[in-house]
Order: sequence, then C-alpha cells, then structure tokens
Amino acid sequence: MNSAAVVMHEPGRLELSLLPLTAPVAGDVVVEMIASGISTGTEKLLYEGRMPMFPGMGYPLVPGYESVGRISATRGDLREGQLVFVPGAKCFDGVRSLFGGTAQRLVVPASRVTPIDDALGERGVLLALAATAYHAVAPEFTTPDLIIGHGVLGRLLARIIIAQGHPAPIVWEINPNRAEGGDGYEVLHPEDDTQRHYRCICDASGDSDLLDRLVARLAPGGEIVLAGFYSERLSFAFAPAFMKEARLRIAAQFLDRDVLAVRRLVETGDLSFDHLITHRADPRAADTAYRTAFNDPGCLKMILDWSHCA
Repeated sequence: MNSAAVVMHEPGRLELSLLPLTAPVAGDVVVEMIASGISTGTEKLLYEGRMPMFPGMGYPLVPGYESVGRISATRGDLREGQLVFVPGAKCFDGVRSLFGGTAQRLVVPASRVTPIDDALGERGVLLALAATAYHAVAPEFTTPDLIIGHGVLGRLLARIIIAQGHPAPIVWEINPNRAEGGDGYEVLHPEDDTQRHYRCICDASGDSDLLDRLVARLAPGGEIVLAGFYSERLSFAFAPAFMKEARLRIAAQFLDRDVLAVRRLVETGDLSFDHLITHRADPRAADTAYRTAFNDPGCLKMILDWSHCA
C-alpha cells in the first residue's frame, strides 16, 4: 500500500508526497484519515529547524500527532468503519516518523488508537491538545488560577479546569486577535490584571522569557507549570523566586490515560471542542496551510481535510 503524506524534507520545505506503507501485521489496523491537525508548538519548531534533538529526530520526516479517521481494515479487536483518534504512527519506509500522523492512510497498532463517537467527527483531532492540557492540570495537581496564552491549548486548559468543577481561571493574552472567546472565564491583558498572589500559574505560550514576570505574580509557595514547549533556555532571577519559595513543574507529553479522561469529559458534555477549529485546507496546499497555521494569529487550529485526496 501507498499513502499520501506530508513530508518535511528540511526546515522550511514541505510537500505532499506518496510514500510506501509498511504491511499490517497481527494487531494492526489500517486507518483512512478524515482530518489531521497542525500543531503550532512542536511542528512549528520542526518546520523552523529549532526542535531540540530527540530520539528519532531528523529529516525528511512525516509530522503530526492529531489525526482522526475510520478503520478500513483490522487485524485487531476494533471494527471496520469505527471512528478513531490516532496520535501518530511509524509506518513509512524511507522517512522518519516524528510523529508520523499527517497522512491519508496509516497502519498502526490497534492499541495506539482511541475509538471516539461519530458526533465528534473532525473535532477529534483536538484530543491531543486536550490530553496535553489535562496532563498539566490533572486532579492530583494544584489547580491553576492563571493561564498564560489564549490559543487552543490555553482555551482547553481553562475549559478543563471548569469541567473539573474548579473556579474559572484568569487567562492572559497580549494579542487582541485572540482576546475574545472566553467561555465562562475572563481574558485579560497582563497590564490590566492587578492580582499579585496566584497560587498556580500555567504557561501555555511557550515564551522562554516569562519566568521573572510570572514569579512576581505568585503567592508565597506558589507554583509555575510549564505546559508549552520551549526551544530556548529558560532562566529566572533566583532571589525573587527564593523569597516566594516558588515551585516549578514541567508537564510532559500526554499519556493514554489523559486521552481517555478527556474523552469521558467530552462524552458527558462537560468539555466542549466547539469554536476551536478555525481553518481547513486541502493537503495538496499543505505548504500554505502550515504557513497560515504558524503565522496567522486569527488561526486557532488548522486542519488538513483528507477527503480532498480520496
């Protein structure tokens, strides 16, 4: 089998290519994609050549960990026609798969996919970011009362906090194009916020220069959670952090249990994915779509619609 897939050949250069797929074996499923989301965090770093070295890092590569499709063939326990979320794959010959999910067709172990309700449709691509958000604010951690950044991740963080029954957080946003859309919470420019004693601040901006400003807003013993991805070194002045006895926590990659927890919140109606996907593109215009996703502040989430490649 072959599949159309987005290939980043080198920083700043990508295209839609036809790639050979590895043959499915026992326990695998073949998934025909409906939509793939473009990440403005890790995928932007890959596109710009600023991604820190990780195992498997290198070019050419197939990016993507935000895909939804239907099972067309199965050697596992799942049924054909089932709608599933796919957090990436390693099924292509001749290229690296980091994360390998932005393709028309994937071969993936059945254990890697998550069945989702048909009603969710293309919005299922948001399970990855929602699981990332949930991993940062899971019930065992201190609940943030301030979130930095009102992109998709920041919005999902706020929605999940409210869905868990906690008071609505404040969200900071400096870009007026993203200041609207607070769903049950207030969005402020930092200069308009007079609060100086936040118990927990969660950064979803990925800004490496924020730590000193955030420490200044902490209550004594407060915590800063880094939920973005940072290509530059992080630093902060020690004395103010010492005086606050500040704590720092890094939220890593989401786990399967985070995906399942988010799916339950969606299924019960406590968490909505509405009004987060703002742009759609034909995969054959992938280069333009990625540039729009990375550079247009009005673009919250860009998806590639694979129906155009049927």
